[in-house]
Amino acid sequence: MSNPNANSAPSRPRRKRKNNSLLVLAAGIFIFGAAAATLYYLLQPVTLRIAVGPPGSDDQKLIQLMAQTFARDHGAVRLSLVSTPGAVESIALFNTGKADLAVARGDLNLPANAESVAILRKNVVVLWAPSGIAPKGSKKTPVAKIKSLEELAGHRVGVVGRTEANVKLLRTILTEAGIKADKVTITQFGVNQLAEMARDQSVDAYMTVGPLNSKITVDAINATVAVRGEPKFLPIEVSEAISKKHPVYEAEEIPGSIFASSPARPEDKIDTVSVNHLIIAPKLLSDTAVGALARQIFTHRQQLARELPIASQIEKPDTDKDAALPAHTGAAAYIDGNERTFLERNSDYLWFAVMVLSGIGSAWAWLQHYWKRDEREQYSEHRDNLLDLISKARTAETPEELFEMQGTADALLREALDCHEDGAIEDGELAAIGLALEQFHHAVTDRRATIGTAEPDMQRLRALQS
Repeated sequence: MSNPNANSAPSRPRRKRKNNSLLVLAAGIFIFGAAAATLYYLLQPVTLRIAVGPPGSDDQKLIQLMAQTFARDHGAVRLSLVSTPGAVESIALFNTGKADLAVARGDLNLPANAESVAILRKNVVVLWAPSGIAPKGSKKTPVAKIKSLEELAGHRVGVVGRTEANVKLLRTILTEAGIKADKVTITQFGVNQLAEMARDQSVDAYMTVGPLNSKITVDAINATVAVRGEPKFLPIEVSEAISKKHPVYEAEEIPGSIFASSPARPEDKIDTVSVNHLIIAPKLLSDTAVGALARQIFTHRQQLARELPIASQIEKPDTDKDAALPAHTGAAAYIDGNERTFLERNSDYLWFAVMVLSGIGSAWAWLQHYWKRDEREQYSEHRDNLLDLISKARTAETPEELFEMQGTADALLREALDCHEDGAIEDGELAAIGLALEQFHHAVTDRRATIGTAEPDMQRLRALQS
């Protein structure tokens, strides 16, 4: 008795299909992981090191408050403080790349690549001379010996603060006022030596550099008033000329009664010059990071001022490219409302990612086509075998042969369906198999009618299958 499965197509191993599925899954996991890692990287906050000093100063307190606020509010930019003895040392760290940002005065020796992020405050020059204290019983109001800037020649000026920048600024003022710098003696006093400065009778005038509401300036004025009488404030009438010749300085006015109201100190507004105290960043620092930092500073300014009043003096830097210290491109974009969106900033990367993904897709399609070449070849073989079965069915001599051919055709159909499920063949190719199978069944039916027999009985079928 012949074996009914002798001509049937052997079952195709499914290991390759399983391996291909695992490869697809692995590739999908890899692409998803890469996309997630990229997104995680892009959304990570940026931490910038900022050099500021001296310890305990208003500058350091303000920057510390900014750092705490930005961290608490999960800002895109975080600040990491690098404490220094002063602005000169902060600039040195900035120069060597050990700090990304620095707090400094605009008239210091700033690096050529430094640009401004935010103005923390404007420091104004306050010059005054004591009027003296009237003897007891005298009704005559004392009059200051020095009433104008020009009269400083031949006298000594006490400058509050040890920084050389204050001395340089005073000499610039004297020079522009037509006074030879060597005609004025300058003595510097620390902020903790105000009482000593006031008692020093060799000092004929005083100068401070700080914000209008500076406690140091008010304390210095009060110290001299207690020992040497009411102050005569000296206007800097050449402030406009100074600002034009030295762009790091600006012409300003000191309002009347700003230091005291009774008696009024000063009695009326007076001209002076100012210099910015600011946060600087290197020109090459990321526009996105600096823009985000500027946005955070000015968005939180009022909140910062509620905790530390000096924060109310924060101002936006000059975005004019011709400014003495222009705003960083990132800060300028925020201030001028020209910040680019995420898509605009990363459009090149996104297009590149699209191209890469497109390339990966094409490569994957090619690999799929390559991996399934055996299945396509098998499909072609099955199709040819099915067409051969049609010819054989028309010449079969017994019902048993027809039954065996039907078993073979069923196996071929199953293989074709597996190939279609794997994507190795298209719908049209499966339809061709269906058409051939239909012709095969017609051939079997016609041949059975020809040889004059019906379907084998069940016992014979069982015998053939045993």
